[in-house]
Amino acid sequence: MKKVLIIFGTRPEAIKLCSIILALKKEKTINTKICITAQHRSMLDEVLKTFNICPDYDLNIMQESQDLFSISINVLSKLKPVLEEFAPDLILVHGDTTTTFMAALAGFYFKIKIAHIEAGLRTFDKYNPFPEELNRQLTTRLSTYHFAPTKLAYDNLILDGVKKSNIKIVGNSVIDALKLMLEKIKSNRDLEKDILSSLNLSFCITNTKFILVTAHRRESFGIDIENIANAIKQIALHLPNVHIVYPLHLNPNIQIPMRKILGGLSNIHLIEPLNYEKFVYLMNKSYIILTDSGGIQEEATYLHKPTFILRNTTERTEALSCKTLRLVGTNKEKIINAVLEIFNNDKIYKKMSNPKNPLVFGDGQSAKKIVQFIKKI
Repeated sequence: MKKVLIIFGTRPEAIKLCSIILALKKEKTINTKICITAQHRSMLDEVLKTFNICPDYDLNIMQESQDLFSISINVLSKLKPVLEEFAPDLILVHGDTTTTFMAALAGFYFKIKIAHIEAGLRTFDKYNPFPEELNRQLTTRLSTYHFAPTKLAYDNLILDGVKKSNIKIVGNSVIDALKLMLEKIKSNRDLEKDILSSLNLSFCITNTKFILVTAHRRESFGIDIENIANAIKQIALHLPNVHIVYPLHLNPNIQIPMRKILGGLSNIHLIEPLNYEKFVYLMNKSYIILTDSGGIQEEATYLHKPTFILRNTTERTEALSCKTLRLVGTNKEKIINAVLEIFNNDKIYKKMSNPKNPLVFGDGQSAKKIVQFIKKI
């Protein structure tokens, strides 16, 4: 029986891997085990609970005020006994986190083959996003098999010298998760009522226009986060009848400046981080989205939600061609102008929210394609 170990540590990884985990667990010829590093703790646990996934190994590395050094050291050292005990034939990692890179490196030390999901994304700027861009490039070098979400990602891998036979274009698995969650909410009226009750945002019921915001990038800490916060404040003042919902990341580098600048404005709702069910519900109900998240860029294309990317670069350049997303960076005036323009110009909104805009990140069949590939190797 083929032994596969899936290693991840953050909330976004868990969301994007859930459909693959569930699909692999159904395969009788594959012994699949799950190892979490808990690089994020509470936010990761929420996703595992939502999708009823129980890890076989929990490294529980998260520490207060952890940095890249402590994360890297702890993942690498604590993975050693797991790999010695289970001795997998294949390790699956996802994306660009420090967990991903360290897990791939640990597997390399044991000469275990690595399969990299969401491979080939690039900005070609090693400090943007930081440290994710280089994590992803280094994981490519350590991996044998590469699941690329798009043709552009495939082309990037070819440029890196990866064999064509070791690459499979599968779309992005976050679309699988999004479809699962949308259907779950749609088919369960009680769940929707529970979501609305726990959110306690009355304007969601009345279909009032609201803006959904997420911002947490490490490379934005400091002046860029303050720029984003000041832009949101001015948008709230210019659009007093429009609500802004911002689930704040737990990192103090986000919490402190955002609460200082945005606290006290009646149409800004600074709320706790949300589980995936609630967040999908808000995405689907929102009028526009402001985000620096890679995964939300992908989800927004499927939902056809006009989205402004609060980053100076994006490794998901396909998103910019689908007309639903626009890169505005972290410049205060650019963010303000982009948001006010879409609220004042219905033609722009209709162009960005057009349901005929291409689904550049796939149709939600990634897990099926990945499992089929793994069964053949």
